[in-house]
Amino acid sequence: MYSRGVRGAITLDENTQEAVKQGIIELLDEILIQNEIATEDIAFAIFTLTNDINADFPAKYARLHCKFNNVPMMCYHELETPNSLKKCLRVLLNINTNKAQDEIKHIYLKGAKILREDITNGNN
Repeated sequence: MYSRGVRGAITLDENTQEAVKQGIIELLDEILIQNEIATEDIAFAIFTLTNDINADFPAKYARLHCKFNNVPMMCYHELETPNSLKKCLRVLLNINTNKAQDEIKHIYLKGAKILREDITNGNN
């Protein structure tokens, strides 16, 4: 079994609790489905948000709606750089899996597709 990182990001329309909730649920659901991840295989999760998102903690909704009850999680603000993507919520899951590195599907949704155009190809 290997330890692998799974990345994902989604942009939000607004800085509200509901937007954070819906965004993290949509993103995590897609990551878990596309990579066939069971929550017990997640070692930890790191969430980052751009500075224009502070309405709530994404980890709260991962726990309440995605069954991450026993997953250690942390939330941080993303480094703010000129011309960076706004209202973006990112996640890094560290998982235990038998999948090879090139079998991992990183998920970028909505406006976050521009972060990894090399792998999104208009999908998601």
